[in-house]
Amino acid sequence: MTDDIRDAASVILLRQAKAGPQVLMGLRGAGAVFMPSKYVFPGGGVDAADLRPAPDCLAPRCRARLAQHSRADLGDALANAALRELNEETGLRLTGRLRFMFRAITPPGRTRRFDARFFMADAAGLQDDADDFSRASGELSHLHWIALAEARSLPLPFITEVVLSEVQAVLNGASDRPVPFFSHGAAQSNFLMLDGA
Repeated sequence: MTDDIRDAASVILLRQAKAGPQVLMGLRGAGAVFMPSKYVFPGGGVDAADLRPAPDCLAPRCRARLAQHSRADLGDALANAALRELNEETGLRLTGRLRFMFRAITPPGRTRRFDARFFMADAAGLQDDADDFSRASGELSHLHWIALAEARSLPLPFITEVVLSEVQAVLNGASDRPVPFFSHGAAQSNFLMLDGA
């Protein structure tokens, strides 16, 4: 087991259907080292190639919130990682804004630890058919859109359940709420709100 923590980014891609909002999720394989057999949002760790200026996809408030308790230059790398991982794992290319809305660090003692930032994005910004996953890498199986109200019925990691609750709160009108940040030390867990002020 390791306590090395890797920066990571995930995309919560949303679209509006007749019955309400839907979210894109996929299933990690049973043999995956991290979160096997769980439904997750597309995402993964920051690579060296992500350490470059990002497209204009982060609002100033998001950048300020990303910089709290982090390196100030990490925002671009996280945005690049989010867009790259979305494309690799789903085959979809996204333009438009990413909204930073959640941060969580994997607890100690896990086989892998990530400092994960979650970004919401509107599927209206996709350059591709939102239902065409033919170019996906295969890392996630069963890629599909599911009603936000039904997503909790899937086998989910605990933190994904918490993130889905936060997404629902934002969609219910809490549009500028601070960003929750869960972190874990050796002796205790911590909870902060990142406001970027």
